[in-house]
Amino acid sequence: MITQRNGVRIDQRGVVLVTSLLLLLVVTIMALSMFRSFGIQEKIAGNMREKQRALQAAESAQVFAEQWLILNSATAPGVCNGPANANLGQGQICSNQLLPANVTTVPWQNGAGANLGVTYLPPNMNVGTASVTNLNSYARVPSFYIWDAGTSADANVPGEVFQVDAVGYGGNGNTAAVVESTFAVYSSSSNRGGP
Repeated sequence: MITQRNGVRIDQRGVVLVTSLLLLLVVTIMALSMFRSFGIQEKIAGNMREKQRALQAAESAQVFAEQWLILNSATAPGVCNGPANANLGQGQICSNQLLPANVTTVPWQNGAGANLGVTYLPPNMNVGTASVTNLNSYARVPSFYIWDAGTSADANVPGEVFQVDAVGYGGNGNTAAVVESTFAVYSSSSNRGGP
């Protein structure tokens, strides 16, 4: 019991205690939601990392396919019904186009279930099951598919036009990226003012 100077008695009501407990409850709820938010942000960051890894793997296969095409554009196109391996010196230009519905369904397969395209394992790329000690592993080897789209309709770019599709994977088979380019191969010469 607290008394004032003039002797009047004031009863304690515990308002400070109740206010402190409510404030503690609010701070606890905020802390718990913040920890949950950190877990979700960590998952988002991991997904973004895997997406970028898959995209980079697909782009490396696409660049390799375009470079291979510059050197081998005279190769006669044929019907592609099975896989090839660019690391073994194999490659193929296909006369049959991947259907738009099939491009995003990976791995690419023909009607019989055989994989299509040319696999390309870039230097220093590890393929296998990712683990805590080896986070640089990829789920599958990237691959590409080259389709001969015919001669160029543009008179300024005489030559052959190709469609290059490439797919790359992240650390698991559920993370995949598909890229596509239209690539023209032609030769030209010009007189730069010489004799």
